[in-house]
Parts: sequence; structure tokens; C-alpha cells
Amino acid sequence: MIVAIRFLIPLLIILTVIYFGLSIYSRLVRRRKLIAHWERKGMTGDRDAFVARGLKKYDNSFRRKLLLGVYVVPLGAIALLIYITNFK
Repeated sequence: MIVAIRFLIPLLIILTVIYFGLSIYSRLVRRRKLIAHWERKGMTGDRDAFVARGLKKYDNSFRRKLLLGVYVVPLGAIALLIYITNFK
């Protein structure tokens, strides 16, 4: 059990760093797309408010929640390997 904890704590730290990196990158990409859409359509008004509304929609989107796969996939694979190794 202690070996598992010694393995999982650094793994969770690494996955958290990866999650935050991907999250920041994904948000920056979405912001660039919103600005490009604004300029391509030649919209008038407050561009910052348009981008803020778009990012708020993005924060509640399914695509944003897919980033949690950074945790689910590796931990699920490890749990599956442990199960197969011990109980099959």
C-alpha cells in the first residue's frame, strides 16, 4: 500500500501540472479563435465583452470537461492493470 502511495502522489502532481498546462493552452486557443471570428465577421461593439462571453460559454462546455481525461485515462489504466495482474 505504501508503494502505491509513493507512486500515486508524484503521478497526481505530474498529472495536475499537465492538466493546468493543457487548460491554459486550450483557453488561449479558444480566445484566439474568438478574436479571429470577431475580425473575420467585421463585428462592431465591444470585442472584449464578446470574447468574455465566449470564454464563459467555453468554461461550461463539454470540451472543457474532456480535459479531465488527463486524470481519468492514466489512473483508470493503472487500476485496470492492477486488477488484471492481481485477480486474473
